Amino acid sequence: MGSEQGGRGSTGQGAFLQSRDIDQEPIASMTSRERTLLALDHRAPDRIPIDFWASAGLKRKIGERLGLSSQAFLDRYDVDLRYIGGPRYIGPALAEQVNARDGRALSTDVWGVARVAVELDLGDAVEYYSELAASPLQSASTVDDVTTYDHWPSPDWFDYSVIEGQCDAVRAQGRAVAFMGDRMNRIAQLKPAMYLCGIDTILMNMALVPDIAHAVFAKIREFYNAYLERILAAANGKIDIVVSGDDFGTQRGLFMAPEMWDAFLREGFRDYNALVHTAGARVMHHTCGAVQPLIPRLIACGLDVLQSIQPEADGMSARDLKAAFGAELCFQGGVSIQKTMPYGTPDDVREEVKALVQSMGREGGYIFGTAHNIQADTPIGNVVALLEAYHEFG
Repeated sequence: MGSEQGGRGSTGQGAFLQSRDIDQEPIASMTSRERTLLALDHRAPDRIPIDFWASAGLKRKIGERLGLSSQAFLDRYDVDLRYIGGPRYIGPALAEQVNARDGRALSTDVWGVARVAVELDLGDAVEYYSELAASPLQSASTVDDVTTYDHWPSPDWFDYSVIEGQCDAVRAQGRAVAFMGDRMNRIAQLKPAMYLCGIDTILMNMALVPDIAHAVFAKIREFYNAYLERILAAANGKIDIVVSGDDFGTQRGLFMAPEMWDAFLREGFRDYNALVHTAGARVMHHTCGAVQPLIPRLIACGLDVLQSIQPEADGMSARDLKAAFGAELCFQGGVSIQKTMPYGTPDDVREEVKALVQSMGREGGYIFGTAHNIQADTPIGNVVALLEAYHEFG
């Protein structure tokens, strides 16, 4: 997941689909992988493919209330996309320490960023977060401070030999293979820079001290390009979708002007996409926020699928996005996790899914999903209603 368009249409799926002599009419009894790849070719499958994103707290709640493991839950509702674990960390031990201010235990991620585990009691469930405790490059004042930072991760810190077996297990079930990585190690640029420098600092550096910002992004891309290349090589062509993730917007607008995005992030975004396409996979990119002004640039850089479609964000109407960009771009998401899922009724959930089918679900190019991970404060009845509505209307 060649050219700046990323080789769209030449990633291997075309020959696969032609061998089935598939035309524009929906076909019954498709596998999840066939269904998903057909939809990503902007063609109508037997039903809209289903993806499912949930927080750790909601997964635990599903297990407690429904008596189902995560795998069993996905199987029960015939969820089409399945996420492999990816490479196994074998690098230097990640430091554990105690926060001197409050005594809470801190852990260090692969970027050297200190985090504290947070458990939020919601009454009928518990949610789990990893909260940023410190940004090690926040005080960097020179390019040398960036390049000599002693905790830039290495692609050698991972064992990639486990990946093909993970893909084989998913493919044996007829599912579409997706790789995303965890929240701290997803293919990205801006998000790790925000962790390393702090949100305000990296944005201010982009505006006022561009050399420092360029140095940070260059080191991030150096790691991720090598890391992603090794993942794709180890998968041996068996990953269907690579999910990258960077939040480019707030709920009311972009973090930066499109021209600044061009100056700092366009090249890396394009190169990630091209690397995925070279391996015969598609790219699905997650970004929260009001990013409609960036979408033509994302398409020009070879993006296949835009994930989130955050309905509360300005300019992110599913109907408008499909009308403006649906011929060139696929979409995943759109169900509100801010309002409908936690606070609506099962009937509200059904109506929102039905509306998405009417606006997004025509002629392929769409995967069912929520705007982000469903959180643990969501009633289980609404989660069940969501999956049932996917099948009823999709």
